[in-house]
Amino acid sequence: MKKNIAVVYGGDSSEYVVSVMSSKNVFQSIDTELFQPWAVEMKGAEWKLLVNGEPVADIDKQDFSVEYQHERLRFDFAYITIHGTPGEDGILQGYFDLMKIPYSTCGVQSSALTFNKYYCSNYLRNFNIAMAKSVRLTKGDVIDEDALVEKLGLPVFVKPNAGGSSFGITKVKNKADLKGAVEAAWKESSEALIEEFIDGLEITSGLVKLKNESFLFPVTEVLPKNEFFDFEAKYTKGATEEITPARISAALTKTCQQLSSQIYDLCNCQGIVRVDYILKDGVFYFLEVNTTPGMTPTSFIPQQIEAMGFELKDIISKIVNDQLS
Repeated sequence: MKKNIAVVYGGDSSEYVVSVMSSKNVFQSIDTELFQPWAVEMKGAEWKLLVNGEPVADIDKQDFSVEYQHERLRFDFAYITIHGTPGEDGILQGYFDLMKIPYSTCGVQSSALTFNKYYCSNYLRNFNIAMAKSVRLTKGDVIDEDALVEKLGLPVFVKPNAGGSSFGITKVKNKADLKGAVEAAWKESSEALIEEFIDGLEITSGLVKLKNESFLFPVTEVLPKNEFFDFEAKYTKGATEEITPARISAALTKTCQQLSSQIYDLCNCQGIVRVDYILKDGVFYFLEVNTTPGMTPTSFIPQQIEAMGFELKDIISKIVNDQLS
């Protein structure tokens, strides 16, 4: 009998719309000769089973099952495509651990660590991983523009500390704009991160490690036509040039992949992860770890898997089988 795979999407952050797109591509990429995929939408307290895009039943949160067509449907595996809370910060992972249902992403501790950019960066600094200087401001803190500029210079990036990198992020060139940028980040997270600007080439590197094999995907160089890789640049056709494999040397590519592998292990990651960098003068400056990276047809990970000569279906099947074995 085929295993039932819940493709879980939705969530409670501004990246809900991205999650919907990711889930559709993952759903279509599940090998139906091996598995039976089901769409499960989570939004706040409403968890629903959808069939052909329409809600048909409520999920029973007591055991993550559902009554459908007069039968009790139980899920053997959860493929999490929620960007932001509760699917990327460890909350949902804790629930599935309690339910003893295997899932596709990092575990509770790893998800919580990597979701908090400030904590993750400061943890990784201990291992001599290069990164920009940063300052964290909690909602309600005094915004001292002079002190921030003195420490970090201009321009700076202001972004939500806990959350994705699509919303609430601003490139600030003038001191007078700092306060508004911090307040915009606070709308997405209770903490804002102000980061030193490093002028270089944006590189992103995907990978997955399984029990018996690892896949270090070809890296991608990102050339947004906007000032930086914001939501519009990510999801507007033609707004960004994305080149996979990146036009960097084989030696630099290997360095990037090895660094991503090191970060994956240091953060105790699981499932497909994407690590973002700025490459300047031969040095990869760490930006962040994405533990539920975008999986839309135009997202980096599907591009990288295709460039490696695989289909997304192949990798998803390996991840599911790895956790169910």
